Amino acid sequence: MINSIKALRVSLGSMMRKKVTAEYPKEHLPIQDRYMGFPALLFDAARDEPFCTGCMVCVRYCPTQCMSAEMTDNEKFAEGDSHRKKIINTFEINLGRCILCGICVDVCNFDAIEMSHEHELGDRMRDGNRVDLPTLLKMGTKYQSETGWKQSKPNLPSPKERAVIAEAKAAKEAAEAAANPPLEAEPEATAT
Repeated sequence: MINSIKALRVSLGSMMRKKVTAEYPKEHLPIQDRYMGFPALLFDAARDEPFCTGCMVCVRYCPTQCMSAEMTDNEKFAEGDSHRKKIINTFEINLGRCILCGICVDVCNFDAIEMSHEHELGDRMRDGNRVDLPTLLKMGTKYQSETGWKQSKPNLPSPKERAVIAEAKAAKEAAEAAANPPLEAEPEATAT
């Protein structure tokens, strides 16, 4: 009898205590900024195109070969609106094979890929863990907005922007030349 009362007291005491765990999947704990989830492709909002040029460096260096990509000519470069000659056409990552090593982020020269905070992408289908370009860009855009991600290297000017800069520079030099005309040399005095 006494043991039953002791057990009841322990049970009631634990019922009144504050919870120490989250009841997943109903509750989600906040993710730390340094958390490395699945890779995601980042989007250049200033140019309205992905940062990825399809150079395939990440595909070549991936130890599990879970990525595949294909590049194409960038129409915006032909129009003079972008500095990227090539752009990604298709990109796919098999998240079931990805080991979250981050090598793809380290070798990327264009700030095009980051390890996002996405970690709940499980699927029961055999190829359900494959994510394509639109999904990767959506994950990247979400990551950029949540973390306040900033590009490490500024964008190069597009051909149209270079022409505008050159015109502005020429106009500024012409205005300075008009405001400050060159001084005429004084004739030398002859000695008598």
